[in-house]
Amino acid sequence: MAKVYERLKNCYESIREQIPLQPKVALVLGSGLGDYADGIRIVSTLDYHDIAGFPVSTVSGHKGRFVFGYVGNVPVVIMQGRVHFYEGYPMEEVVLPIRLMKMMGAEILFLTNAAGGVNYNFHAGDFMMITGQIASFVPSPLIGPNVEELGERFPDMSHIYDENLSQILREVSHDLKILLQEGTYLQLTGPNFESPQEVKMCRILGADAVGMSTACEAVAANHMKMRICGISCISNMACGMTEQPLSHIEVKETADQVAPKFKKLITEAIIRMG
Repeated sequence: MAKVYERLKNCYESIREQIPLQPKVALVLGSGLGDYADGIRIVSTLDYHDIAGFPVSTVSGHKGRFVFGYVGNVPVVIMQGRVHFYEGYPMEEVVLPIRLMKMMGAEILFLTNAAGGVNYNFHAGDFMMITGQIASFVPSPLIGPNVEELGERFPDMSHIYDENLSQILREVSHDLKILLQEGTYLQLTGPNFESPQEVKMCRILGADAVGMSTACEAVAANHMKMRICGISCISNMACGMTEQPLSHIEVKETADQVAPKFKKLITEAIIRMG
């Protein structure tokens, strides 16, 4: 695991002189949400390909770069495109970007994703604030010798999602009159969508939404004592809950349709977090 930290430090050292600000908030943009970063006050961008030893996303529609800038007066670093476990990367590489943003100085991690709705009270296009998660179906990013420089061996997971940040999201959604559901997010490996039987299993386990990212990132961030909040865009109802077959195109189309509301929600929330 010493190699994990050495690689992380090498990534940081390779870009340290190119980081124009110390971010307070690190924002990860999910499928269909990547163009949010284009609308902020951008100071500079950094392509993932230009970072030594950095894993590069292979998912269509993910730009694959860090964007540094300001949302209001809050300094941020934004990931336009994340790395997924299903792309074939080991988990330590999947969470390397999260650890790198913490090394840049980010205190808050704001996670977003497109997810399938498992709760029958949800509808495609809803937003769900993540209040808890189930990450048992993917390897923990903390497996192996502990990196003491990042955090303790057995980190507590009682409150992964920060209550104060969650309350800010509630207040913002209320003020903007944007419906914000709340629930538990469950991460599976992907890249295949879930079968109807797997969706039923997720519901029995207590999940409200299911996806292929996010939970492992939250584990790594919690290990480093970052404050975490998250929102899923319910891009579709999960397999077996409707007659319609699932596709990545549908995921992106739904995310694009609700993007204006989502941008307002994110922007105002980050301003209040600052």
